[in-house]
Parts: sequence; structure tokens; C-alpha cells
Amino acid sequence: MERTRPWSERFKLFFLNNRFVIFLLVLLLISINIFVLSKIPYVFTPLFVLIKTVILPIILSGILFYLFNPLVNFLEKRKVKRIYSIILLYLLIIGLIVLIVSLVIPVIQTQIRELIRNIPSFYDGIVNQIQYWLGGDVSKQIQHTFSINPNDLVQNLSEKGSSIINQTFTGIGGFLGALTETVLSIVTVPFILFYLLKDGAKLPNFIMKFIPVTLRSQTGKVMSEMNHQISSYIRGQIIVSVCIGILLYIGYQIIGLDYSLILAIMASCTSIVPYLGPAIAITPALVVALVTSPFMLLKMVIVWTIVQLIEGKLISPQIMGKSLKVHPITIIFVILTAGKLFGVIGILLAVPGYAVLKVIVTHLFDWFKVSSNLYEKKKITEPPVIKP
Repeated sequence: MERTRPWSERFKLFFLNNRFVIFLLVLLLISINIFVLSKIPYVFTPLFVLIKTVILPIILSGILFYLFNPLVNFLEKRKVKRIYSIILLYLLIIGLIVLIVSLVIPVIQTQIRELIRNIPSFYDGIVNQIQYWLGGDVSKQIQHTFSINPNDLVQNLSEKGSSIINQTFTGIGGFLGALTETVLSIVTVPFILFYLLKDGAKLPNFIMKFIPVTLRSQTGKVMSEMNHQISSYIRGQIIVSVCIGILLYIGYQIIGLDYSLILAIMASCTSIVPYLGPAIAITPALVVALVTSPFMLLKMVIVWTIVQLIEGKLISPQIMGKSLKVHPITIIFVILTAGKLFGVIGILLAVPGYAVLKVIVTHLFDWFKVSSNLYEKKKITEPPVIKP
């Protein structure tokens, strides 16, 4: 008959010798310390100020690093010293910026000015189109249905405008402060990017020095997968967005749509946000096409459909592949939640952040399954012998 173990021995066996329980206890102690220290303002306030100051230039530099690092590596493999490759890349970027400022910016400026000037005519054109399709005076119908008096509406808009102007002048100091921080962040990006391109390959080994020796192998694997997820998404999404902008510009030029350049640039910028971006980008193009003519609206929809088919069937599978392995519904929910929590920055970083979090959680869960002994271990089978 088996002897009953004493309580102290069972406690030691199931708790003190259980690595997962020890991990939870350590995590609980760390959380309690953070909670207590967060109640002392002078402890975390400098840290929050530091993070708020450096977060924007670090994010911008990281995006540019993942975008340009393959080019620097390619030149380095061709026996060009890394420092010379970086200098050549900077000269190429400066030349590209000068070319855009001298050739593209004047066209964009002209189209934006004309687009803003024609907004009232766009409104009248949309009303006329609706009147033509539905019949009757739409303005009077809307006024009667919603009990809206145009004079009162104009007066309310005037009062709102005056209030906004007063608030703007009141908060001009805060606006200038935010503008100064943004400009300083952008100015520091080239310097941070230079050192990232120059010494970025040494960063993982530097981080590994702070990791316990027994965890370095698994940590290196996690960091490698995180790096692959981030680099694949950033490079792929930017290239896909540029391709969408170029294809839309060509299509808009073929059908003769007004403001084709600015509409294509808007579509390219918003396409960085998957699924939701294209839906936002099509709205101004629909308005311009609707005001022009119903036939132009039909041609614009055809161009948009063709571009989306090319992007979905050819461009994205070749560039993005299936690296993220995230369901579209999950991506939409993640983007909406991140936008609600962190604003525009959250929308832009939602998908790569989710991909990184997914890698970390997956490895933690695998570690939990091994350490807790609560899951059945998979039997390791020998691979089949392939005869020549």
C-alpha cells in the first residue's frame, strides 16, 4: 500500500517544482511592483515622457529600416562596403525627394487647390444628379423631412466656425508645441536610420547578452520570427500600396477622370491600412466621377474593380504571400480596436503589432504545454525514407 505523502511534500511537488507556477508568481510580483510604483508620479513620469518623445522617430526609422535594409544588404553582397552603400542610398533618396518636389508637388498643389475650390460645385452636382434620378426638389424634401431651415443652418455653422477659430487661437501654443515635436522627430529620423542600417545586425546579439543562457536559443527563434513577420508586412504593404496607386493613376488617366494624380496618391496612402483603406480611398473618386457624369462613374467603378482584382490575385500573393496567416475578419477587428485605443498610429501599427503578439503568445503557449504536463505529448515519428 502506497504511503500518503505529507502536505509539505505535495506542496513542493505541485507548486515549487512547477516552472509554470513559479513563472506566474514572478509575473504577479512584477505586476504588483509596477502598480505600486505607478502611484508615485516622479517614478514613471520621466519614463513616459521619454517614451512619448522617442516613439515617433523610432517607429518611422524602423519602417524605413525594414524598407531599405534589403537594398543595403544587396549592395554589400556585391562587395560594396556597407557605409558606402548607406551613403549611396541617402544620395538616391535626396535625389528622389528633389525630383518629387520639383515635378510632382506643383501638380499635386494645383489639383488640391482646384479640388477645394470646386467642392461647392460638387455638392450642387450631386444634388442635381439625385434630383434627376429621384425627381422633385431634393433640398425642399430634406428640409421638410428633417425640419431644417437653411438660414438657421447657416447661422449655426457661422457660430460653430467662430467658436472653432477662437479655440484655435486659444490652443495655438499647444499646436505649435506638437508641431515642433513632430518636426524634431522627423529631423532625427535620418540619423537614427543611418545607425540602424550601419549597426542593426548587431542589435540581436546585444539583446541576447541580457537573456539567460538557457533561454537564448528559444528567444533567438522568437526574435527571428518577429523580425520576419514585421519585415514581410512593412515591405509588402508599402510595395502593394505603391502598385495600387500607380495602377489607379494609369486607369484614371485612361478614362479621363479629373484630379487623377491626387486621387491615386490618396488611394495609395490609405491602402497601407488593409481592407479598410481601399474602402475609404474610393469615396472621393466616387464623388468626382458622380459629379462628372453617370457614365464616368461606371468607368471609375470598372477601373477600381480591375485594380482590386489585379492586387488581390497577382500583386499581394506574390509580394505578401501567406506570411501573416491572419483571417481578414480578425484584421478588421484588430484595426478597429487599435484605432479606438491609440488613434491613427494604432491603425497603422495594428496588423504588425498583432503579428508580433501572436508570435509571442504562440511560443508562450508552447512553453506552457511542455512545462505544465497538462497536454499529451506528440509522438515523434521518423521521417519516411525516400528511395532514389
